[in-house]
Amino acid sequence: MSFSAAVHAKTIQLCELTLDMTTAAGSGHPTSALSLAHITTVLMYHTMRWSPEHPDYPTNDRLVLSEGHAVPIIYAAYADLQGAIGEGDQRRALGIDDLQTLRAADSPLEGHPNPREGFPFFDAATGSLGQGLSVAAGLAQAAKLDGIDRRIYCLIGDGESREGQIWEAVDFIIDFKLNNVLPIFNCNGFSQSERVSDQQSPETLAKKLEAYGMTVLSIDGHDPEAIAKAFSAFTALDADAGPMAIVAETTKGWGSPTLHGHGWHGKTLKPEQIARVKEDLAAKRVELATSLSAEESLVIQPPCEAPQPAEPSGEMPDFSETLATADMAHLRSMATRKAYGLALRALGRVNPHLVVLDADTKNSTFAETFAKDPELASRYMECRIAEQNMISTAAGLAAAGKIPFVSSFAKFFGRTYDQIEMAIYSGANIKVVGSHAGISLAADGPSQMGLSDIAFFRAFTTMKDHRGNPGCYLLQPSDAFAAYALTGVMAEYEGFCYMRTLRPDVEFLYSDSTVFNLGGMEVLNEGRDLLLVASGYMVHEANRALDALDRAGITATLVDLYSLPFDAEQLLDLAQENNGMIMTLEDNYGGSFGSAVADALTEDGGSFTLKQMFVPRIPKSALTPDEMMTLAGLSSTDIVREACELLQVAAV
Repeated sequence: MSFSAAVHAKTIQLCELTLDMTTAAGSGHPTSALSLAHITTVLMYHTMRWSPEHPDYPTNDRLVLSEGHAVPIIYAAYADLQGAIGEGDQRRALGIDDLQTLRAADSPLEGHPNPREGFPFFDAATGSLGQGLSVAAGLAQAAKLDGIDRRIYCLIGDGESREGQIWEAVDFIIDFKLNNVLPIFNCNGFSQSERVSDQQSPETLAKKLEAYGMTVLSIDGHDPEAIAKAFSAFTALDADAGPMAIVAETTKGWGSPTLHGHGWHGKTLKPEQIARVKEDLAAKRVELATSLSAEESLVIQPPCEAPQPAEPSGEMPDFSETLATADMAHLRSMATRKAYGLALRALGRVNPHLVVLDADTKNSTFAETFAKDPELASRYMECRIAEQNMISTAAGLAAAGKIPFVSSFAKFFGRTYDQIEMAIYSGANIKVVGSHAGISLAADGPSQMGLSDIAFFRAFTTMKDHRGNPGCYLLQPSDAFAAYALTGVMAEYEGFCYMRTLRPDVEFLYSDSTVFNLGGMEVLNEGRDLLLVASGYMVHEANRALDALDRAGITATLVDLYSLPFDAEQLLDLAQENNGMIMTLEDNYGGSFGSAVADALTEDGGSFTLKQMFVPRIPKSALTPDEMMTLAGLSSTDIVREACELLQVAAV
């Protein structure tokens, strides 16, 4: 059998399996899947070097399905190849019969790709369109860093190519000369509700990609020889060649005129329609192939042997030692963002898996401390002003075994919430650090302040990830010792973390002897009348309020609640020791730390009184943090006044 006939035969078989499984599920996107059928066949049965028995082998070529709704065609091929599913000792081969469980609650065959549901062929959850090429770029960059000869293929829909993140990723691929990643644009001419714009036509996409600096091959996406030839051109690229892309013109619902045209997106065939469509496919088989037996012409190439992974070379030094090495031992105050930068450099020197990404803010986040170290510079990635690509690229790096630390202003991460959510669903081991958090930034005003970020990340602290841990740990250190230590703690933890850092210098509150843990808190002062729960900059305001409270006859317990989630039992014990009177203090909007405390009190059901203090309105610029706190009603004077009102004590 010729190669073309073998591909057509296998493709038709996979199309039939796709139609059967989506019909059984009563949902899915069979026509999108059929448009990718030939490309999938050539990739998975011929071009990719990988092992179905070991789908996550370190040197396997990788396939990222950015067009996640087309996943049934991948499932069909994977079942035909008996690829492994499940985790650890529970792994087994996926069988053809398993395809009938598509989208079922107890099935690993999710409606959109997700490796954490037992399908290790994929590296990241996709389906929120526009993110896959960034993930692929991260996988490709990791391979370059590790010196591994693996290639990354990314399937992208023409409709989703309208997303700006696609072009952020193309910029990144060009910047870093990633010629080991191949974007493949599936141009079937239809998006969800209508035809794609002319801006997403095959001709225009090819011109755009060429303008970005890519070599572009435009092909018929249903011509096996053309597909294989294009892939061969990619695999033959030498080390100095520039990146390449493929624009494939395809037919949505290939194989049956019944499925062509508008109106089929997200719709499945009824059982009575299957026979007619399969008749069309049978006619295609007679026209294009002579037999269903394609194995003799389609042979999967094995991956190369995996290199020995690098191991950490030591322990992160104490903060005092790092300060002394940097001629900073005399300091008694420091911005937490600066301590974060020092921690990155210290960690990078002992842990070869740590990589750092920033979005043109490294001189403000202090990620530049890592970037400027000659020993570490190759592991720093300047992502420029493209935060969405940065997060999804980090997801790809994490899938390849890296520990990405990703930094920008806390405010700017607001545009990446979708990417962060998908990374958490992927189980990505990413550490996000948002600088200039809260209103202590002052002079630059609200457009630069992270104020609602806690409320977003806090939502993921209330649920469990696939490991049974919090979906995210949210950290807000109040001094440099805490920021340095918590950066190290994040690096050791397998899971998603978000840490907020401050712009202004703040005095040291802790020492090397203080142990910081995820889920922890620190008691800075013990009292009996009032529990003050603060974090970040507000710990310092609360600390300044203690003397005035004491003069008013109020002895207060001050807790630095630097982590969400936290030990609710410990906090409730402290509240009971203070007559159930609690004030929470935060220099951001509500729905954040104070609300987390309120939830803990409500769940306990005891008798407590809670006063939340937070930023009550849109702030404006102020020249100093002190002026800003006064404008927002969050100064130490305001804390004393509110405490006296709460306890019905006359202010002094």
